[in-house]
Amino acid sequence: MSIFSKFDDIRAAYDALDKNGRNPFDIRFEKIISPTEAILDGRRILLFGTNNYLGLTFDPTCVEASVNAIYEAGTGTTGSRIANGTYAGHTFLEQQIAKYYGRRSAMVFTTGYQANLGLISTLAGRGDHLLIDADSHASIYDACKLSSAEIIRFRHNDPKDLARRLRRLEGLPGSRIVVTEGLFSMLGDTAPLREIAAVKREMGAYLIVDEAHSMGVLGKNGRGLAEAVGVEADVDFVVGTFSKSLGAIGGFAVSDLPDFDMLRVTCRPYMFTASLPPAIIASVTASLKRIATDNLLGARVLANGRRLYHGLARAGFELGPEPNPIVAIKISDRELAIKFWNALIAGGVYLNLALPPATPGSQSLIRSSVSAAHTEAQIDRAVQIMTDTGYRLGVLTESDARIAMPAAE
Repeated sequence: MSIFSKFDDIRAAYDALDKNGRNPFDIRFEKIISPTEAILDGRRILLFGTNNYLGLTFDPTCVEASVNAIYEAGTGTTGSRIANGTYAGHTFLEQQIAKYYGRRSAMVFTTGYQANLGLISTLAGRGDHLLIDADSHASIYDACKLSSAEIIRFRHNDPKDLARRLRRLEGLPGSRIVVTEGLFSMLGDTAPLREIAAVKREMGAYLIVDEAHSMGVLGKNGRGLAEAVGVEADVDFVVGTFSKSLGAIGGFAVSDLPDFDMLRVTCRPYMFTASLPPAIIASVTASLKRIATDNLLGARVLANGRRLYHGLARAGFELGPEPNPIVAIKISDRELAIKFWNALIAGGVYLNLALPPATPGSQSLIRSSVSAAHTEAQIDRAVQIMTDTGYRLGVLTESDARIAMPAAE
């Protein structure tokens, strides 16, 4: 028996993807042309599955800042900040993130995954109680595995269930730490954050909100769902990423708590990972400046999300509960979802294929993410390709089509 025998079931499912056409784990673009187009198998293809919400990956100011940083400070730091020191760019970026969120402190991590992994696993220690939304991202679940706290899942987006579970802890020692996301990555639904914040206040808990998919998208200033619903003061820690709206890689956490900087000497995923290279720090700093001064980007991506969502809804697709830059088509049959995804790529649209068990409710999803850089023509073309392909494969029938509504509603 091989050491890899434990993965036999996964291997079988993986091999089955190849038999049905393309493997979503092995998509290889020959060239990325822009935030919205690429070359795949020698053909141009529309990109609707990249999380490039604000389209800043090709922003000239960000590119120039990144290139200049390489010439000025080299290609990398070759070590962690506790071993190799902190560059001026690291400090400046942390100051700018703290200022953007109106918080006392900020920490930069090498990836968004590490931000959740490090913050949550370090804060939630032995004797504490960690309460997470059942549909939380893998990075949050992996943080739970590293933590020695008691792990409690509450039903997805259910503040009443959260309150019930917190009441069961009355009289027990230890901190109560609630973790949720602003915008959930699979279905594009938002958390009932106002109600969760009320439960947090009543029960004396701490609240961590992962705004990875909502930063730059929601809120008047793009600070995410907490800003949009007016509960920033109730959120003790905001976690985010540089790999979506900011167009690079990395992550961060911000807080007003006075001892926040203790994490720098207690958080192992921060302490023992090489720090972000100068080029990334520079491009992220430029991107952050852009979103802090340009509210039109967030408005544009939301409008584009509504256009895609309502276009697909009119065609009769079953979608997530609300229009956002993440738009997911639900398909009950796994094999049909795989065929549909393959046909969409052949038709000229790249999206994400999401299959159980990585999806909420064990649903098969065709997940798209819209960019502020998409044109209305590109969105309408994607809707047409998805609709035509849906009818051809039996994902849609004539009875599915709905009464027309304005495309940009």
